[in-house]
Amino acid sequence: MNDCFICQKHSNRLQTSGVMIYEDDYVYVGHIDRNGDPNYLGHIMIDLKRHVPTLGDMNMEEAKTFGMITARVSKALIESENAEHIYSYVMGDAVPHLHMHLVPRYPNTPKEHWGPTAVYEWEDAPIGGNEEVIQLCNRIKTYLENHTNE
Repeated sequence: MNDCFICQKHSNRLQTSGVMIYEDDYVYVGHIDRNGDPNYLGHIMIDLKRHVPTLGDMNMEEAKTFGMITARVSKALIESENAEHIYSYVMGDAVPHLHMHLVPRYPNTPKEHWGPTAVYEWEDAPIGGNEEVIQLCNRIKTYLENHTNE
């Protein structure tokens, strides 16, 4: 899949923001990369490593791992980053390689900015550059390492 953004990322042909949060044989977890634009801090991507387009294309080992890491990273965002809610979604329209978006909603987010894309429009949203993204990634990574059985 030479033209697949996610496959290029996993074959190290493409550099993205932040650092790897978690990786195993089935999934890769990292922060979203907005091509140099400031990032909404905590917008995490969980990529299935094997190139498949939809949730229904996973085998059972991939599905188990995908579900478990989604829950673990969501809990890390709540406990480490003080998120009060985690939005999750899989679209597959722009990039037909299975990946899950996790977008935290932080305390005091006005209701009109609730939602996985609306949080970006909040003027007081936690936005940061690559250094802030790296710091957040390292906090989530440390949380996951310290809470392996949760």
